[in-house]
Amino acid sequence: MDLGWTPRRPTRHIPPVLFLIALLSGWLTGVPSWAGVVQQVRVSGDRIVVRFDEPVARASAFVLSDPRRIALDVQGAAPGGRVEVGGPIAGIRQAPRAEDGARIVFDLARPAIVTEGNFGVDGRTLTLQLATVDDARFARAAAEHRLSFLPPLTYLQPASLHSYSVSMPVPRRAAPAKLPHVYGDASRPLVVIDAGHGGHDPGALGPDGSLREKDLTLQVAQAIKDALLASGRVRVALTREDDRFLVLQERYGLARRLKADLFISVHCDSATNPDATGATVYTLSEVASDKEAARLAARENKADIIAGVDLGEQSADISSILIDLTQRETMNMSADFARLLGREAEPLIPIKSNYHRMASLMVLKAPDLPSVLFETGYISNPHDAEFLASEEGRRKVAESVRKAVEIHFAKRLASR
Repeated sequence: MDLGWTPRRPTRHIPPVLFLIALLSGWLTGVPSWAGVVQQVRVSGDRIVVRFDEPVARASAFVLSDPRRIALDVQGAAPGGRVEVGGPIAGIRQAPRAEDGARIVFDLARPAIVTEGNFGVDGRTLTLQLATVDDARFARAAAEHRLSFLPPLTYLQPASLHSYSVSMPVPRRAAPAKLPHVYGDASRPLVVIDAGHGGHDPGALGPDGSLREKDLTLQVAQAIKDALLASGRVRVALTREDDRFLVLQERYGLARRLKADLFISVHCDSATNPDATGATVYTLSEVASDKEAARLAARENKADIIAGVDLGEQSADISSILIDLTQRETMNMSADFARLLGREAEPLIPIKSNYHRMASLMVLKAPDLPSVLFETGYISNPHDAEFLASEEGRRKVAESVRKAVEIHFAKRLASR
């Protein structure tokens, strides 16, 4: 159905109504109500000007390194048209992206970043302002942008409705979480215990709603910390020691920044069946590992991906092999510890017979850090919930972890 952007007999209210209908149509169908083709990409001094034959939905620009380049993603346009290089731009490439978009890549002759971008009033011209920077500033920009399309250049501007635009501001990147306190002898290996959930995320709830997973996991994590420190065999850090929220990447990210030797994320399971019971130990699945290795190998900033090794100078094939080998070793160590933990927990706490499971869990995706997610029991089961809420139950969980950790590091020391 052709709604059209300009009515035959313009009135005061029809154009906004038509625009809203077209906009809703694009959102509901997943396809923009307008589509264009890239007509021209021209670099003039410190500016990039991209022209389209029709208004486009939105665009986003971000910086890539190794090699240095700027990428521009456009939704609602197909690649095409002529290009003119100049200034810091050494070359320009275009390719389709998804079903209704294009990616334009600008190869850089020298380090440069996009400082701002604006669409013309007709929605058919996008101007990007460039700034030449030093290597350090470029590296920071690449690191800041690798997980999102920044700076945001989001517009929805039909050609005949110049006074209407939609933009979505993106909040500033949050400062990295402060490193937690490390307890114990500095000469000992480091175990990081992660109490799941926290802050505005309560996690699962107990049968009567009075127990919250975020509270139980913190209490269990503290009990594990005390048991490990009492053994004197390891150092311990907690990702959180109070009721605060951490995103999943921050949790294992803190452990990696501390150069931890083992990461244990503590959770409570939940099920609609109130009879479900027993602890389980999760490690990263093979499929998830393969996908994560591919993502890491393709990541633009390859510094410090694995154990402080800078892969920036390596070819894509070599980087992929090194990451894969590191992940395989990490997964083997994680699986060994999961089996140890299940074996030591079996006499002390309710645990499933098939306790070792694999899943694509974000918190387990550190490529160079042995990691497990310990579901200590079912908070939805009255008996498991009562056990975990008791001091004796938490002591037994902590004892299970302590024994497994001691054996784990003893085996590693012996293997050396």
